[in-house]
Amino acid sequence: MAGMRLGAPLLALQQGHSAASVGILIALFALTQVFLALPAGRFADRHGLKRPLVLAVVAASAGAGVAAVLPTFPVLCLSALLTGGATGAAVIALQRHVGRAATNPVQLKQVFSWLAIAPAGANFLGPFVAGLLIDHAGRSPADMAGFRIAFVTLALLPLGGWLFARPTRELPRVPPPADGIRPRAWDLLREPMFRRLLFVNWLQSSSWDVHAFVLPILGHERGIGASVIGAILGAFAIAAAAIRVMLPLVAARASERSVIATSAVVTALVFAVYPLLTSASTMAVCSVVLGFALGAVQPMVMSMLHQITPHARHGEALGLRLMTINASSVVMPMLFGSIGALIGIAGVFWLFGGVVAVGSRAIWGLRVPPPPADHSL
Repeated sequence: MAGMRLGAPLLALQQGHSAASVGILIALFALTQVFLALPAGRFADRHGLKRPLVLAVVAASAGAGVAAVLPTFPVLCLSALLTGGATGAAVIALQRHVGRAATNPVQLKQVFSWLAIAPAGANFLGPFVAGLLIDHAGRSPADMAGFRIAFVTLALLPLGGWLFARPTRELPRVPPPADGIRPRAWDLLREPMFRRLLFVNWLQSSSWDVHAFVLPILGHERGIGASVIGAILGAFAIAAAAIRVMLPLVAARASERSVIATSAVVTALVFAVYPLLTSASTMAVCSVVLGFALGAVQPMVMSMLHQITPHARHGEALGLRLMTINASSVVMPMLFGSIGALIGIAGVFWLFGGVVAVGSRAIWGLRVPPPPADHSL
């Protein structure tokens, strides 16, 4: 998906489509996940890991493959829908499986920290491979042959993932409710702790979006070149991946709530300082600090989510979380742009830093229920 998210917009621009059309194309990668996340979660609850993963592999490979066969704008939009939806479904199935495979809270933090490294690697590998092939695989840079070869190569990646997943042992199915009545997914939102956790996760995700959206504009206002701005964003991504490598080593010593609370405080402080900076080096330092802070949150949120929701409804809970995050990622950039036009780009940093500071009060109310005496999978 990350490779298609680079290649498809570049091809659309080369074919003469407007920036607005390309914006819609990019939004489609997240849009499918908004609507499919909840059904995908229910499907994973019923069928486990392998069946959802097979369907996701077929959809992702077909999405990239059809773009290679017929690289027109409508087909590129279809590719965005297929690869985006497939990625969401695969993520839910994988997160549900590793969460159930963990036997205690420490293992939960460890496995989700390891699993969270994968998207960081994918966000580097996919665009890097796609860009390399687009520029060098054809007869000339960025010709149609280069795009086709890139799309075919990307279509093979999900198949490789399936080869790794095939030997995985399915976990025992969680029996349905004794009364035969399956509760609605939206009933999870009636649980105060689940709502609080979703809000805390939204703060972290929106902070990530604020940084990705506002930093390029702020850097441009400071006269910083595009390559340097890209390096600053790259430093953020590396820091977010690095903290996830270190988290399994400290999982037994730090609680989920303390990690999330520390992240919120650091994020609010960084957002307060960012607009005051004028040099690329100081902005890079802030970017690295923010990457450490925000990168640590998702594994802790996933660990808590698996502890506060019933085992039979982990897929639904993960689907609701993914739907909320992707809906926010579609809406928030437009909101940031409108606010920035009114109060300036620096004001967006300060405003959302204040939101994080005020919203961090919700973190202290997070509680994980004690495990039952006969804890088992």
